[in-house]
Amino acid sequence: MPYFDAASSAPLHPVARQALLAALDEGWADPARLHREGRRARLLLDAARETAAEAVGCRPDELSFTPSGTRALHDGIAGALAGRRRAGRRLIVSAVEHSAVFRAAAAHEASGGAVTEVPVDRTGRVAPDAYAAALREAPDGVALACLQSANHEVGTVQPVEAAAEACAADGVPLLVDAAQSLGWGPVEGRWSLLTASAHKWGGPPGVGFLAVRKGTRFRPAPVDEREYGRAPGFENLPAIVAAAASLRAVRAGAAEEAERLRGLVDRVRARVPELVPDVEVVGDPERRLPHLVTFSCLYVDGEALLHELDRAEFSVSSGSSCTSSTLVPSHVLRAMGVLSEGNIRVSLPRGASGTDVDRFLEVLPGVVAGVRERLGAPAGAGAAPAAEPAAGLVVDSLGKRCPIPVIELAKVIGEVPVGGVVTVLSDDEAARLDIPAWCEMRGQTYEGERPAERGTAYRVRRRT
Repeated sequence: MPYFDAASSAPLHPVARQALLAALDEGWADPARLHREGRRARLLLDAARETAAEAVGCRPDELSFTPSGTRALHDGIAGALAGRRRAGRRLIVSAVEHSAVFRAAAAHEASGGAVTEVPVDRTGRVAPDAYAAALREAPDGVALACLQSANHEVGTVQPVEAAAEACAADGVPLLVDAAQSLGWGPVEGRWSLLTASAHKWGGPPGVGFLAVRKGTRFRPAPVDEREYGRAPGFENLPAIVAAAASLRAVRAGAAEEAERLRGLVDRVRARVPELVPDVEVVGDPERRLPHLVTFSCLYVDGEALLHELDRAEFSVSSGSSCTSSTLVPSHVLRAMGVLSEGNIRVSLPRGASGTDVDRFLEVLPGVVAGVRERLGAPAGAGAAPAAEPAAGLVVDSLGKRCPIPVIELAKVIGEVPVGGVVTVLSDDEAARLDIPAWCEMRGQTYEGERPAERGTAYRVRRRT
């Protein structure tokens, strides 16, 4: 069964498996002890740290191992904010950071801090000038700035080097979340802190990296004697050894494999819009991760697509709201202003075959068509014009989840004359994204929203 969800978690690399089994035999003792077994464990830990630091691009004593990439983000943000409390209490983040960053930001705000969110364009990329302006125009002192190296949902690569220069000019440390990109290469630029997660490149789960460069003010809490005081608790040495070994292994062949996978992803990016009507491929077409592509399909929901593709023996993921227990649209897709429903992320693992990609492209059109048919989606641009079109219509979609409000809009748009207005009533948060996105894809004019007695009224003017 082809596994196309490497951005969530990559399959365990063979080198990681070998290193893990060997370290289970040799690295079970406490590396802080001076007896023979402890010294042996310490040698393994030091060797793993040197290997990981070389890949990250920092000194070994600047790198700590944490229980996860999420833990590294939380500890890195909290430690940097605490260390620079006198400089200010403002945290700057992009609008498409990992949810762990936003949870840390919410905790910072709850404790009296302030957060500035830098917007992105429709490809999901931060403009370097906008990031620099957020630093300059902050009404109070900036303690820390955060920027991911590449987005986990759409693959867009961020201008980290330019952001790091802007931060350095203002004396603000920059924390880079490199979870998605570190397996492909080091993060360039004068960053101050960096985090990563081993299971993203084929290491074992439960190992994160936290790099804090010398000269960066950092105050961890609680203070512990292990991992330079930055990550308390007994190290999971076998997993750490496997994480470092697998990172070295994947980086050795990263350039060649990136070129191969980029070719396969280019095939998906080009063929999906040709094979499936009403599809938008999202993310930056050039400045992106080599193995990841995301596209959104009108008139379907992501959960249904995931189930049908799983039945067809393809494992993919979705950023659609329906895959979340909260029924809230993906914050990444919301920030980009693209369609949130019917969203599919294909992230190829190393070694993925062109045969599997071709079979995916064969299966996908039938899967999407089947889901659309079950939902009653229009087959074409919408309903035929009525004999005597009304000047305006109201579509009551209250209590219905997207994509149903969009489907009902598409069915009636032809019943108003060109220049007429359709008002859609909806209480689904996803409609706030999906109705404007539908207008953009179908050449209609979105005129905004207003509160209704129940839910929200979205106005669409027929243009074509």
